[in-house]
Order: sequence, then structure tokens, then C-alpha cells
Amino acid sequence: MTTHTDSALLDALQHQVAVFARRAEQSRLGGVGQARNSMDRAAYLLLNRLDQEGPMGVKALAAGMGIDSSTVTRQVAPLVDSGLVSRATHPEDGRAVVLQLSERGRARLDEVRTSRRALMALVTDQWSEEERASFTTLLTRFNASLSDITASLTPPGPAS
Repeated sequence: MTTHTDSALLDALQHQVAVFARRAEQSRLGGVGQARNSMDRAAYLLLNRLDQEGPMGVKALAAGMGIDSSTVTRQVAPLVDSGLVSRATHPEDGRAVVLQLSERGRARLDEVRTSRRALMALVTDQWSEEERASFTTLLTRFNASLSDITASLTPPGPAS
């Protein structure tokens, strides 16, 4: 049962999340300097995942990001066209294709990360390292919980 105090705190939390979402969208949390706002969120998340997890197929990429394969296919196409992502034959199944971060993609991702890191440093300039670490831990936990709840509320797709 939610108490009055809990309700007030949850109201404040949902309000701050809404303000954060608006501010993040306004700034696109794009960073500072020349690379500011130079890569959209979808491209950044896809490139980052390929960098961290290595080459993978569209289905694995979609599953790992919690989005539909057709969405990944649509979002990856311009990244392939611009040379940031390359397609290769799957080493174990010559019929399958894997996506991988190209050298150009890695360089571009590094540039954007540097810009975004500078923005995070600027935003949290008055924070201690402990505060930064705590915020990161809590935000990671919040995102994981939100992802879990969203996944549980999404009806399953057609059986394959």
C-alpha cells in the first residue's frame, strides 16, 4: 500500500524523470564541441553495442537492445551506407550476415563518446566521484527495471 509520503515522493520522481527526458531530448545529450549533436540516439546505441559486444546478427542486436528486428534493420541501413557499420558473412553459417563496427565507425564513436564524456563532466562538475558513481548505479538500476517492466507489458510477437 502506498502512503501519502510515498505518493509525494513518487510524484516528485515521475516529474523529475519527465523533466530529464525533456532536457535529454532538447540537448540530445550530444556532448560539447564539434561533435555535439552529431549522432542520433539510435545510431549511438547501435554502434556502442557493436563495439562492446562485437559482431552480431540483426536478431541478436535487436534482442539485446529490446527492439524489433525490422527497427534495427531500418536503423542500421544508413550506418552501413555511411561506412560506419559493415556487413560480413557469419563465420559458422555462410548464409547468415553479421554486422560489425567498421574502423570508420569506431573512430566516429570514439569522437562522439569524447564529446559526451565532456558534457557529463560539465554537468556533474560539482559532484564528488562517489555521487557520480551512485547516480550511475541508480540510473543503471532504474533503466534495467524499466526495461524489465516494459518487456513484461509488451505482448509477445507471433511464434516463429
